[in-house]
Amino acid sequence: MNTLTHSENIYSILRQTQCLRISDGEIQPVLTGCSNTSLLFLIWSQLGDFDNLEYAWWLRKEQEKITAQGITIRAIGIGDRNSGKRFCQYTGFPEEWLFVDSQAAIHTSLGLDPGLSLRLPFLSKSQNAWLNLILMCAGIGSPRTLAEVFRGYTGDKQAPQLIEDEEVIRGTPLPPIKGSFFNLAGGKGWQRPFELATLRLRNMTEVLSNWHTYVSDSSYLTQRGATFLFDQSGNLIYQHRDRGILGFAENYE
Repeated sequence: MNTLTHSENIYSILRQTQCLRISDGEIQPVLTGCSNTSLLFLIWSQLGDFDNLEYAWWLRKEQEKITAQGITIRAIGIGDRNSGKRFCQYTGFPEEWLFVDSQAAIHTSLGLDPGLSLRLPFLSKSQNAWLNLILMCAGIGSPRTLAEVFRGYTGDKQAPQLIEDEEVIRGTPLPPIKGSFFNLAGGKGWQRPFELATLRLRNMTEVLSNWHTYVSDSSYLTQRGATFLFDQSGNLIYQHRDRGILGFAENYE
C-alpha cells in the first residue's frame, strides 16, 4: 500500500472517521471538538502495547506545556471500550480524548506499518501474531527496539530525569521504590540507569495482570501506530510513523 504523505489526505481520512468514544460508548466523529485548533492526533497500536502506556505517561507529564500552546489531543487505539477505560484509568489519559478501533481499520487506511508479518501455515492467525511479536521484541523487523530497551537500563544523559525524588513507584514485583534511590546510580537531572526500565516494568506488570482486558483480539499485536500534528487549518506540521516496538518518537526527550 502506498504511504500517504499529503496532509490533506491524512486529515481528510480522519475527518471522515467515526469510532467508539470511551467516555460515553457512542460512535462519534474522531475530530469532534477539534475545530479551529492545532491538533495532535495519535494513532495507537493495541492499547496493551507498552509503547502506548509510555506515550500516555509522557503526554500527562507535558500536558500543561501542550495545553499552553493551544494544542488539542485525540487518539485512536486498537481495542474495545473495556480496554479503553482500563487504559485511561491507569494512565490518566482523558476518556473523552480516546477512541477505539477494534479492527485497526484506520491503521490500514493511513498505510501504517503492520509490523513483522511472517506466516507459518500450521499456526493460527493469533499464534502467528504472537510469534511475530516475540521476534520484534528481539529486534527482528523492529528497528531500534533493542537499543531502546538497553537505554532503559543504562540511562541517557541527553534525556530528562523521569522520577522525582519524593515520588514512590509502586505496582511492580519489586518493593516500592522512592525516586531518590536513582540518585545513587548517577545523581540528578538526567535519565539515570534503570529509571526508565522501572517505569516500563510497572507498565508491563499492569498489562500482564489485565491482559484479556487490554487485548481482546491478539490478531493485531504487531500493528504499529503514528503521530500527526496539524495546524488550525488542518495542514500537517509533523508526522512520525512507527516502524518498531518502542519506536513511537524520533527522540525521547
